[in-house]
Amino acid sequence: MTQDSWINRNVARLLPRSFKENTAPAPAESAQAAPKKGANDAAAPAPKRTGPRSTRERLQATLRQGDEALSPRVLRRILQELQAVIDERVSEVEGGRRAAALMAWYAGATPARRLDLWLLMSEMFVADPVKAQAAQAKFAAALGTPDEAAAEVHYRRATVSPRRRLLQRFSADATGIRFLVNLRAEMQSAVKTDKRLQALDVEMEYMFSTWFDVGFLELRRISWDSPASLVEKLIKYEAVHDIKSWADVKNRLDSDRRCYGFFHPRLPDEPLIFVEVALVDALTDCITPLLDESADAADLNAATTAIFYSISNTQDGLRGVSFGDSLIKRVVETLKAEFPQLKTFATLSPIPGFRSWLQKNATAQLEQLDDKAREELGRACGFEPVTAAHFLTAAESPLSLKTGSPVQHMLMRCAAQYLGRETVHGKPLDPVARFHLGNGARVERLNWAGDPSPKGIKQSYGLMVNYLYDLKRLDKHREGLASGRIPVASAVSNLFF
Repeated sequence: MTQDSWINRNVARLLPRSFKENTAPAPAESAQAAPKKGANDAAAPAPKRTGPRSTRERLQATLRQGDEALSPRVLRRILQELQAVIDERVSEVEGGRRAAALMAWYAGATPARRLDLWLLMSEMFVADPVKAQAAQAKFAAALGTPDEAAAEVHYRRATVSPRRRLLQRFSADATGIRFLVNLRAEMQSAVKTDKRLQALDVEMEYMFSTWFDVGFLELRRISWDSPASLVEKLIKYEAVHDIKSWADVKNRLDSDRRCYGFFHPRLPDEPLIFVEVALVDALTDCITPLLDESADAADLNAATTAIFYSISNTQDGLRGVSFGDSLIKRVVETLKAEFPQLKTFATLSPIPGFRSWLQKNATAQLEQLDDKAREELGRACGFEPVTAAHFLTAAESPLSLKTGSPVQHMLMRCAAQYLGRETVHGKPLDPVARFHLGNGARVERLNWAGDPSPKGIKQSYGLMVNYLYDLKRLDKHREGLASGRIPVASAVSNLFF
């Protein structure tokens, strides 16, 4: 390209659209200026762009376009700074210092500019495909030979992306892990709509699963005597039953309660996950007494049952990193050491997906009723023959239903079906059920009006469920679940259609 043509091209980009339209050559002039084509030459219209430029296109460009946050020049500079972080010629200390400078830039960047950084980290730090393919071929050829182990090591190293080393350099800074966890949390909404970020997201999840292995975590009790800043974190992160006041949180930390959290050495003031426990004398069927601020503390000498009534993950950036199984095990061990008389360990859990599932599947559930049950339900709803719409309308005010009402009974049967038989990819459909059943618990009991709050009514018509952790059968329940059998107690299975 000559100097004149380069100037003409780039000056044209700077001109207003109206000027370019007014000075564009007429169709006849354009045809005369175009090179002549042979009779067999097919017209080759310029491809139309259907979306924004790719990161690689922007790196090769000269000027910013549209809504792009960083100009090509700045984008290239940021890429060079990222590459300098993992320069093999610099020490870990120097690499960490360079990463800290990028973290300082990120702190003042707009959301759009942060997105550009994520894209650079995701797309421009990939494993060398040629080396990876060659290593894979060598490994495949070495299978069954004495060279197999060495070929496997070579293949594994060839598939490790420079992105992993980049994340390690960021973590070297004292605030690096907190920075990366917050970065991934901020990135989650964008990952859902931009597939280009998936490589970075998965790489971070893998790295976090190593850095936050439970072997590195400390189990700590959170009490009313803990620092106020830590107690405030409970209020901030409580995800199951909102904490409404300081009196509320004090009640949850009273003498008959326990609250435990997992902490990481690099995030000493941030619980990664915490569980709230009530020590009582029987399996609890309603959340209201547990949240009653005016209730007297229970007699710990009479406590035989530990009820896990709230488990909250606090860091969106650690999504996909599992703590719950180990947390519950550690808490059970700690409680048994402090209170040897405890015999029962169970939850009082919400059923967050039940209402939305039933609204989509009510017709299918009604079809499983025999004629007598259908007629009874129709009379209770005031319509015969009863339809899904009639049933769902009658269920809208569950707390006003009479005990033993056919509508109440139908809701209980549907909930049992939802928890005990509905699966997706071989796992329980309900997210809370998936968590506890995956840890070896079983569906023990359904509780009518277990959560009469507006949130409880909205999620599950007020129903709650007890998951029982039978310490002698956890492995057996996991094996059954892996085979597609959801473990349920007879009180629940008797409600199946």
